[in-house]
Amino acid sequence: MLRRALLSLALLLGLAACGAEPIWSEQHEIDRVAFSAPGPAKLTLITVINNRSGAGGHTGLLINGPQRVIWDPAGTWWSPNAPERNDLHYGMTDRMVDVYVDYHTRETYHTVLQEITVSTEVASQAIALAANFGAAGKTQCSFSTSQILSQLPGFESIPVSYFPTKTMAAFAKLPGVTTRKVFDDDADDNSGLLPQG
Repeated sequence: MLRRALLSLALLLGLAACGAEPIWSEQHEIDRVAFSAPGPAKLTLITVINNRSGAGGHTGLLINGPQRVIWDPAGTWWSPNAPERNDLHYGMTDRMVDVYVDYHTRETYHTVLQEITVSTEVASQAIALAANFGAAGKTQCSFSTSQILSQLPGFESIPVSYFPTKTMAAFAKLPGVTTRKVFDDDADDNSGLLPQG
């Protein structure tokens, strides 16, 4: 029985890993858009929730430290103004964050943003962990994000989970977290929000 369960898990992980899509923007592209928001270093867990079922549809992590980046594992969002290296997007200005949230928020999904202030060292460590993670496989958005979070000082209570709502619930228990929910009535087909070509 245990052997069957382990084989099933290995198959699931193998199939998920097959979806990884490595992308590697050039350093000059990243340097061109480097941006850090004013104020303290922060982590913002972003969870996309199905309005009908309440199930988690996606997990991302906005990190503001020496620069502001977004970890968007196995995500479909992209912008020429936010060059990517293996699911880590750089140049996340306020405008880029708004575009990212708008892309995920529509008539069938709302977006939950949970923000917490951290030290510059913790934010830097989060960026390094995300940069070294590599491209995440399909279905591994919460799994990879919770892996990164659980390695950070003060975030050891975050369990590694495939379920976005479980990661969101654990994050909500951290002291000092503020939560904002974003709703929109945009059509479910959000492909028009991505750059063409």
